[in-house]
Formats: sequence, C-alpha cells, structure tokens
Amino acid sequence: MSQSSKSPKPQTPASGSTTPPPPVPTSADVARLAGVSRATVSYVLNNAEAVRISEPTRRKVREAAEELGYVPHAAARSLRAGHTRIVLLPTPSVPIGPLYSAFLNELQWALRRLDYTVVQYGSLGLSGDEAVRAWAELRPVAVISLGEIALSAHNVATLKRAGARAVITMGPAGVPGAHALVMDQQEVGARAAAHLVERGRRRIGVVVPEEEGLELFSAPRLAGARSVADAAEGVRVEPVPMAYSEESAAALAARWRGLGLDAAFAYNDEYAMLLMRAFQDEGLRIPEDVAVIGADDLLIGRLLRPRLSTVRIEMPTGDHLASLVDHAVREPSEVTERHDLMAAEAVHREST
Repeated sequence: MSQSSKSPKPQTPASGSTTPPPPVPTSADVARLAGVSRATVSYVLNNAEAVRISEPTRRKVREAAEELGYVPHAAARSLRAGHTRIVLLPTPSVPIGPLYSAFLNELQWALRRLDYTVVQYGSLGLSGDEAVRAWAELRPVAVISLGEIALSAHNVATLKRAGARAVITMGPAGVPGAHALVMDQQEVGARAAAHLVERGRRRIGVVVPEEEGLELFSAPRLAGARSVADAAEGVRVEPVPMAYSEESAAALAARWRGLGLDAAFAYNDEYAMLLMRAFQDEGLRIPEDVAVIGADDLLIGRLLRPRLSTVRIEMPTGDHLASLVDHAVREPSEVTERHDLMAAEAVHREST
C-alpha cells in the first residue's frame, strides 16, 4: 500500500493542552435563530414594556435564547441604560424573626418582578464608612439599609456619587438625604404594656434579649413600655435580660418570684414561648401568677396552652414597598420622603 493511500491518523491534543471553551452566544445568534432583529431580542429579554411585541415573537426569542444558553450581559445593559438595575440589600446579621424574614423575602420577589436584581451583601464587622464604600463598588441603583449599620448624610452622598439614585433606610429614624421607611418599634412596646395595664397588671418585666444586634428592636420596645408606665399611676416597668435559650429562660423563671413582677412582655412570640414553658416548669401559673404577652402574632402562639396574647404588627406588602423603591429610582429627587410602615395592635388571648 502506498504512503498516500494510508488513512490519516486522528489528531490528538498535545500533552497538557486543553479544549478551548465554546464561543459565548451573542444576541446576534439569538436573533438569527429566532428570525428577528437584534433590537427585538433586546426588547424581549430586557422586558421593555414600552415596545409592542406579539406574544408569539416573544416566545420565539425566549426559546432561542434558552436553546443557545444566552443571557443578557448586565454590564452592557448598564452602559446602555446609564445605570445598573441592582438594588443592594445588606444582609442582617441578627436574628430578625419569621415576620421580618417573610417581609424581606416578599420584597425581594416584588423587586424582581419589576426587573431589578436584588443583591444581598454581608456587612458584618464593617463600620458605616467601610460598608458604604464596599456597597458603592457594585454601583447599585438603589440601597435599602435595614438600620443595622448607622448611616450618615456623608455616607448617603457617597452612594449617590457612585450612581445610586435612591438610598432608603428602614428603622426608627431617618438619615439626611435618604428616604425614610419608619418602623416605630416603640408602638409595639406601648401596645403590649397598655394591654397588661388594662388587665390589672402593675409590675411588668420587659424581656431584653441578650443577643447582640437586637437592641435595634428591643431598646425602643422597652422605651414604649416605659412611656405607658410613666403615664399610669402605680405602674412599674423593669427590664429583664434573657438569651434565646432554655437555660436562660429557666434561670429567669427561677428568680421571677423574687423580682416581685406580675406580668411579662417577652419581646416577641419566640421569647414568650420559651419563657412560658420555663414559668410552667417553675410552677408559676399563667395568667394567674404571671401574665405573658409576646409580639409578631405567629401561628404557633395560637397553638400553645394557654394561648399566647401578642401584639399583631401590620407590615406593608412587598409590592407596596417595591413600588416606592421603583418610584424613587425612576424619579430621583433631592426632596426625600418619609413613610410610616408599621401599625400595631394588642391581641388578647388566654395568657393574659
């Protein structure tokens, strides 16, 4: 057999070489596969509502993008729009409880439906200036600060210079230059204490969680309870520290009789449930010896025996808050707004 008639040997990669990655699909590839223009691809994949595109065409574009594995380039989209669609949400490092967790989850879903990308940022251990510089590096279009890190007017200005169209703070007070979503925790404490006073209690212990970071909620709740005591004759409010553990609750219950208290506002329903069980183990009757009220109106509180009295907190819907954020982004203004987000009412059950 002649040399020329031999079959060629298959080529093998040289030792140590790697197969090059497949080319990254582009919007032009999607347009070609779907049989539409690149502008149509951009309108569909960026959810542009101002442009009328038929549903069959939208479906063809989405199917082509999925088949090719194409996703829009966030940086390129930001360059075209002049800003990102990132809403930065610093991750709380404290146990905020089921009520607030559900609220934040709903907010994130609502922002996503408005075509924002929610980025949670762990800021544990950072000061206000350090945190703001780290946030600004991501060039968010909006920042929603939960109040765990104290911001200043200088911090707000830094974020706006980095491109943030809106800075929104959630907490008991506002910050100059930022929109304020005020959550009045004092009202929670005041409602709880007023309910106990109405039930004939005069010596109220207010649980102050020992967990670091919860003073953002517990301090104003204690202040609200004290405001009721100051306005009522013969009523005493005493802070009682307690950690979220069976051992801490048992220790508090063991010395309760010596404190001379006849009621407990237990910060929230979770702390209240721990303390109720500890009271019962100590032989204290609820509500005969000690009345107990929590806050947040969790379902499990209604399953306890006796059923737990609580302060029901009315929170805004995630859709409502997302629309406030969207409005602040679309119409940025030096004039900031204040929105009161929370209402509270005491719910009487068997534990009081």
